[in-house]
Amino acid sequence: QVQLAESGGGSVQAGGSLRLSCVASGIIAGRMAWFRQAPGNEREAVAAIFRDSGITVYADSVRGRFTISQDKYTNTAYLQMSSLKPEDTAMYYCAASVSIMGPSFSPNVYNYWGQGTQVTVSS
Repeated sequence: QVQLAESGGGSVQAGGSLRLSCVASGIIAGRMAWFRQAPGNEREAVAAIFRDSGITVYADSVRGRFTISQDKYTNTAYLQMSSLKPEDTAMYYCAASVSIMGPSFSPNVYNYWGQGTQVTVSS
């Protein structure tokens, strides 16, 4: 059974850092990504990484502050978040797709989703 398990969320003050982890079980994902959703907002893409090439893509709002990485041996994706802002407060979801086709920032291309981990940034 395919499962994505996120961890690492928590509460931090503005300017702080957190590292999120997502372990994928039962799947070798060609692409993994992080999305986030704040109350009242739509789910938005944060970053994505392609397994074979290591190519990464970032939302403009997090570029330079967040880094997505992977450990292919453990089938884990990470999101290192630095210089956190209150606007980063959201539920963060890990997503995975077997295929690397389609627009990486569209939720529709991802077959599997984690349950989410909450990130709260206070000012």
